[in-house]
Amino acid sequence: MPHAKLHIPGPVEVSEKTFKAMTSPMIGHRGQGFKDLYAKIQPQLQTLLSTKQLVYLSTSSAFGVMEGAIRNLVAKKVLSCMNGAFSDKWFDVAKKCGKQADALQVDWGSPIRAEAIDKKLATGEFDAVSLIHNETSTGTMSPLAEIAALKKKYPDVLFIVDAVSSMTALPINFDELGIDVLLAGTQKAFALPPGLAVFVASPAALAKAATIKDRGYYFDFVEFEKNAKDSMTPSTPSIPHIYALSSKLDDFFAEGLENRYARHKKTNQLTRDWAAKHGFNLFPEAGFESLTLTCISNGARPGGRVVDLVKLQKLVKDRGFLIDGGYGKIKGTTFRISNMGDETEATMNQLYAALDNSMKQL
Repeated sequence: MPHAKLHIPGPVEVSEKTFKAMTSPMIGHRGQGFKDLYAKIQPQLQTLLSTKQLVYLSTSSAFGVMEGAIRNLVAKKVLSCMNGAFSDKWFDVAKKCGKQADALQVDWGSPIRAEAIDKKLATGEFDAVSLIHNETSTGTMSPLAEIAALKKKYPDVLFIVDAVSSMTALPINFDELGIDVLLAGTQKAFALPPGLAVFVASPAALAKAATIKDRGYYFDFVEFEKNAKDSMTPSTPSIPHIYALSSKLDDFFAEGLENRYARHKKTNQLTRDWAAKHGFNLFPEAGFESLTLTCISNGARPGGRVVDLVKLQKLVKDRGFLIDGGYGKIKGTTFRISNMGDETEATMNQLYAALDNSMKQL
C-alpha cells in the first residue's frame, strides 16, 4: 500500500539505513557478539545523556519502564504530576500497581512548575515524583531543570522523569540534573521502530530498588544494573532494535549533538511559523511549547483559525503525509505535527507545501 510519511508524534519516520541495520545477522544474546554490541553503544548512550551511570536497554514500550519505576521505587507514596493524557495515565498505572498516589493536576496545555511540586513535597508524604518532561498529547514542555533543582531540598524523594518525546532532541544532562530515573522509548526522537526503551537510574534509585520486595521481575532495576555491568540485559532483548540503535547513535555523533539539537529547534520553529501564517494559535501556554512537535489549536483556544480537520488530514494524506488530529479530550480541537527524529528543513518544507496546497481546498 502507498506509504504516507509520518509526521505524527510517534512512531515517526524510520530511515532505510536504520531498517537495513535491523537486518544484521542474528547473534546470541548471551554471546560475545552481543556483549561487544552493547559495550560499543554504552559509552555513546552515556555521552548522549551526560551520565557516568550505566544506561539500560529494555525490550518494551516506555510505559513498561514507567510501570517498572513505580514498582521499584515507591514504598510510601508517589506524587503524579499530571498535565495531559499520558501523565494522567501514569497516575492510573501507579494505582493499578497497588501504590499510594496523589495527583498534582494542572490544566492541559499548562506546564508543571517547581513551586506546585514543592508545596506537595513539603507535606512529607511522598518518596517519589513522576513527571513527563514533554507531554506529547498537548505539545507542552515542563521546565525540567527548575523542577530537578528541588532534589537538593528533598534528597530522599526519588524523581522519575519520562523523556519519551524529548530525549536526543535537546540536551538532558542526567548527572547534572541530579534526578533518579530518566527513560524514553526509541520510536520518537530516536527515529527507531517501536519496541525498545532506554533508561538510566541513579545510585539512590538502585539502592531504593534493592529494598523493595515486590518490585517485580521483568523490570527489576537491580537485575538491569547487574546485567549491564556485563554488557547484557536481564531477559532476551530485541537484538534487531539494538543493531538499529547502534546505527542511529553513529548518525547522532556524525552529525554532532549540538547540531542535532539546533536542527530540532529550527524545524520546530518552522512549524510554529507555518501555523501563525495560516492564522492558527498554539495550544500550549506561551513559553512552554514542545521542541519536537507542535500542538496547534483548532478551536481549543479562543480566537485563531478553525478548519475542517478531518478533511485537512485527508487532503494532506492524499499528498503523502500523515499528521495527527489531536489526542484524548482535545481530539479534533487540536492537531499535532512532529518534527522529531531525522527531519530537516528540507523535509519539513515538503510537508508545509502539502499543507499549504491542502489548506487552499478547505
